[in-house]
Amino acid sequence: MEKFDLNKFDEYRENNRLEVKKAQGGLPNSLWETYSSMANCYGGVIILGAVENEDGSIRTTGLKDAAKMQKEFWDCVNNSKKVSLNLLSDDDIEIYDQNDDVIMVINMPRASREQKPVYINNDLWNGTFRRNWEGDYHCTKSEIKAMLRDEPEDTMDMEVLEDFELADLNPDTIRGYRNYHAAVRPGHVWEKLSNEEYLQRIGAAAVLKHDKKLHPTVAGLLMFGEEFKIVRHFPEYFLDYRETLDPQIRWTDRIQSSSGDWSGNLFDFFFAVYNRIAKDIEKPFALDGVTRIDDTSVHKALREAIANCIANADFYLPRGIVIIKEQDGIILQNPGSIRTGKEQMLRGGISDPRNKAIMKMLNMISIGERAGSGVPDIYSVWAEKNWEQPKVEEQFGPDRTIFELSFRKKQTIKTNDKKQTIKTNDKKQTIKVQEHVKAIIDYLKQTEEAKGSEIAKVIGLSSERTRVILAQMEAIEAVGGNKNRKYRLKKEAK
Repeated sequence: MEKFDLNKFDEYRENNRLEVKKAQGGLPNSLWETYSSMANCYGGVIILGAVENEDGSIRTTGLKDAAKMQKEFWDCVNNSKKVSLNLLSDDDIEIYDQNDDVIMVINMPRASREQKPVYINNDLWNGTFRRNWEGDYHCTKSEIKAMLRDEPEDTMDMEVLEDFELADLNPDTIRGYRNYHAAVRPGHVWEKLSNEEYLQRIGAAAVLKHDKKLHPTVAGLLMFGEEFKIVRHFPEYFLDYRETLDPQIRWTDRIQSSSGDWSGNLFDFFFAVYNRIAKDIEKPFALDGVTRIDDTSVHKALREAIANCIANADFYLPRGIVIIKEQDGIILQNPGSIRTGKEQMLRGGISDPRNKAIMKMLNMISIGERAGSGVPDIYSVWAEKNWEQPKVEEQFGPDRTIFELSFRKKQTIKTNDKKQTIKTNDKKQTIKVQEHVKAIIDYLKQTEEAKGSEIAKVIGLSSERTRVILAQMEAIEAVGGNKNRKYRLKKEAK
């Protein structure tokens, strides 16, 4: 969110990046929960001396002594027993006169992964918060541990596993990786090394000082191990690929790491999934001399998307990697938040994968991008094809990243000599959306009122997608402020 702009005051609405507090009795205790939650999410703006109206707009109530409150705030934010880390500089706090009232505005930055978790009251486990669309919430131990795992420069996949041996790795997968490496990098200096030396070079194995023996790293186990051995270290480890090409069938093809009829490791999963996705991508006839070129920008983008999903997964978290191939698109889901933040990931320029050793192994065979331009490149390819823009969604509790790639063409119409994107309405809704709309209406007829999160669970969508559908439904009205907002059917729709 951009810094607060007084000229836009009447346009502001409370959301997961803007919070207003009356604060007429001094600094409210909830201020520090919001400080922690915004720091641990996307940052935002906190306005003291204002409240939210019934319609969602904001009005000022004023502060009795803003200067005193500002000093008290600085005293608290610089007290490590109150806040674990002061993220603010002098120009992040401003005092304004608005509608004859004095308000204090705090522009909260987002904490970097090295700074998280930001917590309050000198209590890591009970004082760490995050935000969702219904306000601030206590982080679970799982969420806090995930933030702590992301803090060091050495990523979790670099750990050497003392309880595993090289014999725990799948020799066929290692052979497949080496063959692929030799094909894309012929004559490489590592080509003639023994398996033991080769695995050390690529970061899949290392010698421990105390026993002088070679052991797999976490990256080596994940890339080349057997699933039943991987889950000894990662109980939540799970890989799932589904094809849902026929709406009458739950799935037309499925690969699961736990099926027992294949290795279940990341390397074999990557190529099994990529080959299934790529087979339906058009390959124009082109020659390099007498050799046909089957690789296109779309194929490269799909490899980048799968590599990004794998290299940023937190395998300690539940639900695992899920990749779904639909008739008109691909959905890639991985456990774990976005280490650089969603905005930085879309801008590109900074590479900070959660699994640096795994990314290195993929790079060695010309898969993945270490310059931080991978996701922007995918957006660029999709724009060239005039397909609908990819979508990135970040969920918390547990952390999860969802990347959607659509093969649908952008639809436009001309209005007043300007091209405008066709908006979804009741007549042009997809069959899926129509089903969700009907389910929402049926549910609200039974319950009368419900929160967005409750409706999302009923229709099986994320809260963010559900809010989009609710906003487009003319039969629905919202009641209450942001934290207590509920939805109900309008009287004429009942």
